[in-house]
Parts: sequence; structure tokens; C-alpha cells
Amino acid sequence: MTKMQEEKKPQTKCQSEFGQLTHVVVCPPAYMEIRKVINETQKHYLNHNIDQHAAMEQHTDFVKVLRDNGVDVMSVPAKEPFNEQVYTRDIGFCIGDTLFVSNMEDDIRKGETKILREWLKEQGLTYKDVTEGTIEGGDVVVDGQRVWIGLSKRTDEKAVQQIQQQLPDYEVIAVKIREDILHLDCVFNLVRDDLAILYPDAFNEEDLERFRKLYKTIEISEEEQFYMGTNILSIAPDKLLSLPSNKRVNEALRKEGVTVIEVNFSEIIKSGGSFRCCSLPLQRQ
Repeated sequence: MTKMQEEKKPQTKCQSEFGQLTHVVVCPPAYMEIRKVINETQKHYLNHNIDQHAAMEQHTDFVKVLRDNGVDVMSVPAKEPFNEQVYTRDIGFCIGDTLFVSNMEDDIRKGETKILREWLKEQGLTYKDVTEGTIEGGDVVVDGQRVWIGLSKRTDEKAVQQIQQQLPDYEVIAVKIREDILHLDCVFNLVRDDLAILYPDAFNEEDLERFRKLYKTIEISEEEQFYMGTNILSIAPDKLLSLPSNKRVNEALRKEGVTVIEVNFSEIIKSGGSFRCCSLPLQRQ
């Protein structure tokens, strides 16, 4: 590691989903394709598979927008066996100053965490492994001392309990999501401490009312959920990335005083994730 790299090495710290993003980990979609259907979105696009060249161009544009907005973008190496590797959010997550490496549910993705661990060691960054149950970072949404964790096909109660044990100063809240939903961030995301985007049909009535009491909500339709209406990425307070196709959601955000940067990600979303899924924040101010 060079002297400059040492000086720039981030200290992991993420207390929210919307603070100024300073350091983030991505992975280029060099080998991205739908090989084995593991979610409903992939099933839809199976006969119109991912154009890898277009996906790489879109990801390059995504990284440029981040860098143009002052974000230090770091990349883990893409490896041919791992066609889902672009979704770095799933393989790890940061809560406060603790970086966790996920325990993946699907065998097709378990090798990605090994690559992440090797990369973190090269960067001199410490982390904790989740060893109980299974959990993926797409199911983890941080709001200060409150952490929402979605119970999905990928994340279970055992993992939630381990997170709570390791972070006793946090309130870790498990939220059951509809069985066909991939991750919590596909149906719920925070824009700021008083504003959330959510897909109401993904939750039971009790959890839905809990969200509505805590946040003003921009509620999206089934079609908007399919096209990743909640899967925005905040890069600063009241500034975020969103898909240009989600016109109604973007307009609702702008009415709330949010700067919306529209980036085409049409190839990336074919595998079931968008901007939040493609980013592993290490540090937010």
C-alpha cells in the first residue's frame, strides 16, 4: 500500500443511509449474466439476458457520478465464476464503526465474501463475520441507533440475534417482508431521518403502521417496485441517485427538496438490484 493509500484509508463509520458518502466499495459487472434464476426479476429477464458491454458502460457512468460528487470509489476485483458480484451491498454492511461480512444464503454467491475478506485485509480494514444463520446487506437499513433488518429468504432470525448481541447499544428491529421480495431495500429505503420510500404491499399491517408513524412515506406501486423505485443511493443529505424511468418517484422526491441525479441502469437492474445494491458504503459523515 502506498503512502497516499494509507492516508486515504477509510475508517468504517455508517450511522445512516443518507449522510455524506465518502468511501464506497463497488465491483464492475464484467461477468454479469443471468445463469441460474434466483429471484423474480431474473425470471422476467431470462430471455432478454444482460448485455455485458452496456452493463459495464452504465456502471462506469455510475462510478463517474459518485466521483464527481466527491466519493472515494474503491473496487474489488471481478472474478469470472461470480456473475452477481456487482451487487457489493449484499456481501457486507456497515453499522456504526463495525463492518460485517455477510453470511450468504445462496451457494452461487458465497465465494464473493471470500474475495471481499481478502480485499479488506489488503486495505488494512477490520471486519466481523456473521456466523449464525444467514444475512445479506440488502436486508440491512441503518437509521442512527435504530437498525431495520428484513426477514427474507436470504436473512433469518439467527443472524438478527447475532447482530443485536454484537451491537448492544443499537435497537435492531426485524421486519418480515413478503416471500417473493428479494431484500428489504427493494421495498424500503430512507431518504433522510423523516422521509422514507416504501412499497406498502410488502409488509404486514403492524410493521407498515410502524414505518408510517416514524417517517413521512413516499409509497410506490407494484410496477415501481419492480423497477427498483426504492433502491436509490443517497450520496449526501437530500442528494441521491435514482433511475430515470421512475418518474413519479423522482418528482415526489424533488417536491421534498431532494436533488435527484438520474442515471441509466437498465441492464444492471435485470438481475434484481439497482444503485443501493451496487454499493457497499464504508464511511458516511
